[in-house]
Amino acid sequence: MHARHFLQLVFLSAVWGASFPLIRIAAPAFGPWPMACLRCALAAVVLSLLMRITRNRWPARRHWPAITLLSALTVGAPFVLFNWAGLVLPAGYSAVLNATAPLFGVIAGALFERERLTGRKLLGCAVGLAGVALLVRLGPVTPDWRVILAVLACTAASASYGFGAILMKRATMAHDALPASAAVHVAGALVLLLPAAVAAPPVQLRPDAIVALAVLGTVTSGFMYWLSMRLMREIPASAATSSAFMIPMFGVSWGALFLGEPVTPGMVPGVALVLVACALVTGFNPFRLLARR
Repeated sequence: MHARHFLQLVFLSAVWGASFPLIRIAAPAFGPWPMACLRCALAAVVLSLLMRITRNRWPARRHWPAITLLSALTVGAPFVLFNWAGLVLPAGYSAVLNATAPLFGVIAGALFERERLTGRKLLGCAVGLAGVALLVRLGPVTPDWRVILAVLACTAASASYGFGAILMKRATMAHDALPASAAVHVAGALVLLLPAAVAAPPVQLRPDAIVALAVLGTVTSGFMYWLSMRLMREIPASAATSSAFMIPMFGVSWGALFLGEPVTPGMVPGVALVLVACALVTGFNPFRLLARR
């Protein structure tokens, strides 16, 4: 992996890490289903405007069933599941559980893309999970049925991301990144429209929730999904999902800023393990890069 690819993964992780505190802010105000629908709709508007400016064409009608399936796996299901979990779990819990996505990505790559399930990748997954466990100081949470369901929801969302990465990789081979990204979010908004209307709670239009939703829709969903698809064209799907190992590192920082969550010295070894894990899964070797210089 080239240095620029690794730096793009770090940038994606930094932005996506902010999504968990933002979800905690916005989910109680909008509800899981309406929030997911609005998030997709905002991303669709932004990406559609970019398509109009750049004069890109929408994917042909025959491709929309596959795009809808991709949308369900990479935006629809994860958005709803993480939104619901955000009503119950602290942002740190969700960020830690999101770090299981690369493990599912590696498994999906071995099953469907015939990527080699090497010992290095498996070791990277194990080291990454150990790192995120050290990164976030998880406070005591009563293990009632809502907490258990929320944990399962986060794990299912991560699995959806991991397996969806395979379809995302295939989509980058068939379409340009911008039209595919826009179509994914249009499909997501349309699919979520009916359940969002049925499940809509009394909306609380708080300024902080509106801002959080706007950032989630335009930045973390719209622009970052487009950047992710562009990156996915150039690296393996399993490597692309490895950015999830770094998300808790940034999620802790944003959580401390937005929600006052504590940052402890014990997180330092966690950061180191996360970076080692990302290098193992992606194959990026910073020492080799320095040697070339």
